[in-house]
Amino acid sequence: MTNIPTPEPQSPNNAGTRLVAWIDRRTGIHSLLHESLDEPIPGGARWAYVFGSGLLFLFMSQIITGVFLALYYVPAADHAHTVVSYIVKEVTSGSFIRSIHAYGSSGIIIVLVLHIGQTILYGSYKGRRELLWLSGCILLALMLGMAFTGYLLPWDEKAYFASAVGTNLIAEVPFIGPSLQRLVRGGNQMGTLTLSRFYVLHVFMLPAMLIAFIASHVFFFRKAGAAGPINENPVAPKLPAVSFYPRQVIMDAVFSVAIIGILAFIASKIPMDLGPAANPADTHFLPRPEWYYRPAFQGLKYLSGRASLLGIVLPAILAVIFAAVPFVDRGRERRPWRRPVVVGGFLLFLMAYTALGVASYRDDYSDPGMAAQMHKQDEDAQAFMKQPFIPESAAGSASAALASADPRILKGQALYQAGSCSSCHGDRGVGTAAAVALTGVGQKYSDAELSTLLHTPNAKMTNGGMTPVDMKDDDLAALTSYLRQLH
Repeated sequence: MTNIPTPEPQSPNNAGTRLVAWIDRRTGIHSLLHESLDEPIPGGARWAYVFGSGLLFLFMSQIITGVFLALYYVPAADHAHTVVSYIVKEVTSGSFIRSIHAYGSSGIIIVLVLHIGQTILYGSYKGRRELLWLSGCILLALMLGMAFTGYLLPWDEKAYFASAVGTNLIAEVPFIGPSLQRLVRGGNQMGTLTLSRFYVLHVFMLPAMLIAFIASHVFFFRKAGAAGPINENPVAPKLPAVSFYPRQVIMDAVFSVAIIGILAFIASKIPMDLGPAANPADTHFLPRPEWYYRPAFQGLKYLSGRASLLGIVLPAILAVIFAAVPFVDRGRERRPWRRPVVVGGFLLFLMAYTALGVASYRDDYSDPGMAAQMHKQDEDAQAFMKQPFIPESAAGSASAALASADPRILKGQALYQAGSCSSCHGDRGVGTAAAVALTGVGQKYSDAELSTLLHTPNAKMTNGGMTPVDMKDDDLAALTSYLRQLH
């Protein structure tokens, strides 16, 4: 018997149609699209179902903007702030892209809360969806980890001190806390090793884990099927099913476009600021985390001292209770008013968390001293954003060249670094949150005027914490010469 090969089916004469048919025969793309878009939704499409797709879209946006930022970023304590400053001040649309990325993390948290709330109110975790729920819990933890690790990367005052507080909390974990803190920081103090660890976590490890668990989440969702409205049976749906495409696809697309429109509007009107470079010697800075960590920060303030361990144990207990919801609430009743324990517990947590956040902001601005410091920190960040970009290498090479050419400048540089000048005004006088930049003072004042200001500070300098410089005339002249050549 002769084996006669089966000829390929004849395609239409249209070149585009023939190309699509050829690709489909080699890849099976039509069946793949059918599997992706023809998912049955009991009861049809609803706006309540758009949050999952919105989260996926936001994650894609974070990856794209993150790649652009990573093209310039250097994860080193002595370069990180400079390159971020270069991005926001010199790179075309750099501030806009960084703002989209920064505000995108807040957008993810907001949409994530909406997605969780819709899942709990609709009882969509019921009916053989335990693994779907658990994978979502892990995704929540990974998203919070992404927000925490990315916060340190600008290496400005706000990022440094907020991350220092966060890593200090790790030391409170029983038994392994101090060792875990050293592992995260790369030592006992925060520095380049801390920054490189956070960078690797934020750019490589956590995104890889997120992609893996997003794939798992989608797989478990498709395996269990859409839960449908609150009056639907979670195990054996009875309402007529409607295909995911086109109605739900259009709704998801409209929601995603609205999200990016809102982010773009905020990023263009209120660009994310960058404060002065981190100065670990600044004892006046008040560290505060991002708004979504503020309630936890306020709760830890209430649980300080002997109750600090409770501040670590309580979130762990709440996390376990949250993950156990589908294993505890196993009935098929999905109407929220018939499930007062789960729904009421979730709403109570939201109200308590919101109240703690409001209390945190109220405490900061109700105390006159703290309010003044918070306003000063905001003003310092705004002032830094208005300053022109100062290349790190140019300032360093100019100082080194002049110092090597003039022994008096070299002596003044040593006096500047040995005293308290560098701790407040920063290395090479670039400025910090504690004190203004000294670059360019040589063009504003003569030697005599600079010596007078150093020896007898004016009222503005005194209010900023400046104390009179008490040294010999020769040393004062050397320091003045060094300050005059700072550019």
